[in-house]
Amino acid sequence: MTSESVGLDLSEVVARLRAAGCVYAEDEATLLLEAARDDAVGLERLVSARAAGAPLEPLLGWVAFAGLRIAVGPGVFVPRVRTELLAEQALARLDDLAQSGGKAVVVELCCGVAAVAAVLQRSGQIRELYAADIDPVAVGYARQNLTDSAVALIGDLYDPLPAALHGRVDVIVANAPYVPTEAITLMPREARDHEPHQALDGGGDGADVHRRIIAEAPSWLRAGGHLLIETGRDQAVITAGEMRQAGFEVEVVIDDERDATVTVGSPVRPIHGTNPWLNDDGGRDTPTRAV
Repeated sequence: MTSESVGLDLSEVVARLRAAGCVYAEDEATLLLEAARDDAVGLERLVSARAAGAPLEPLLGWVAFAGLRIAVGPGVFVPRVRTELLAEQALARLDDLAQSGGKAVVVELCCGVAAVAAVLQRSGQIRELYAADIDPVAVGYARQNLTDSAVALIGDLYDPLPAALHGRVDVIVANAPYVPTEAITLMPREARDHEPHQALDGGGDGADVHRRIIAEAPSWLRAGGHLLIETGRDQAVITAGEMRQAGFEVEVVIDDERDATVTVGSPVRPIHGTNPWLNDDGGRDTPTRAV
């Protein structure tokens, strides 16, 4: 396809995007030309929307994530590169389970378009996969991103999950909202003006949804299961503390290059009435590991 075939010159598109403040104007122009598919009117609509501040990925209809093209659209939360760390950490737990010859039961909460679940499904190490989100629009895209063997459900956190999953889940993974309410106005325009606030708003300290996830997680996880939650750097301390209070052994994994933080919890069962993970003050050590 050439720029002439859609009736607009590539250099003109680049100039318009650059004038609108798009840092990667050349790359974006190429992607928009590809998305227009020889439709001059469609290209004009895409360029105008992008120049007006609409996020690029919903205009394209996809976002690159961990080697996949994940379907997205207007009005949904767009997966970030930082969330690849969450997927990688979950994959590591699936690898551990596979060493013993087993396949996992996995739940992604606050799944959005189910980018993490899609990566995990590709691993071939999952027996059952459930993804849930309160936003029906996001769940519609999640169903596009997952194969038919997965179940994408609409509902609040654990509410839509089958009761039969209690005590059977190997991995619960969540990129739950963690932006403090007052900080949303400080976010880039693409997020605060174009993404649903319910996918961003973590309450006063950013950890409200994390608390709800953690409180119920022990009843869903099997012995030896794992809970993984993406957090902000400031929220990691809060989330780790909530996990400790719920009886988890906790690790915080940090990737500075991607500005990513994941808090990992595993339920600890007391042995002979004692818990070797507890500190003298009743808390639990929280190892922090950089990747």
